[in-house]
Amino acid sequence: MSDTFKRLERAAPDTLLPISEVLDAIRFNGDGLLPAIAQQHDSGEILMMAWMNREALEETLNTGRVCYYSRSRQKLWRKGESSGQQQHLKSAALDCDGDTLLLQVDQTGPACHTGRKSCFYVGLEGNQARITSSPLIDPDTLYSTKSQVSKSQVSKS
Repeated sequence: MSDTFKRLERAAPDTLLPISEVLDAIRFNGDGLLPAIAQQHDSGEILMMAWMNREALEETLNTGRVCYYSRSRQKLWRKGESSGQQQHLKSAALDCDGDTLLLQVDQTGPACHTGRKSCFYVGLEGNQARITSSPLIDPDTLYSTKSQVSKSQVSKS
């Protein structure tokens, strides 16, 4: 654990630090990535987990639009750039070790590439798995270049 996060363990509420000091102390993994959990700010529902590098995190903090790092494409991935389903940052918090990020977001439409509100729809129950939700929109429609789904077209459930 970094000295910065060790000091923060005993810090009083409302203690302020320069953002650069905290970003420098984050424990990115060997690939320079940090797991980021997106949670719907008003319902508390966990939407997805993705990876951020420092550049994605800084862009997210500076613009308020959530940006991740795509390991498969090896580039920044601005959530919603192909589907229109954006995430707007409400708040961000690091865990006590500085190795996991929680993003409170306002999600436009489904967060999952399957068209579901959440990526966490495969429930593990004893000796079986159960699908716990249906897509809000067909994934083929979601990623159609001719059809960008707006927030008004997708129900908030």
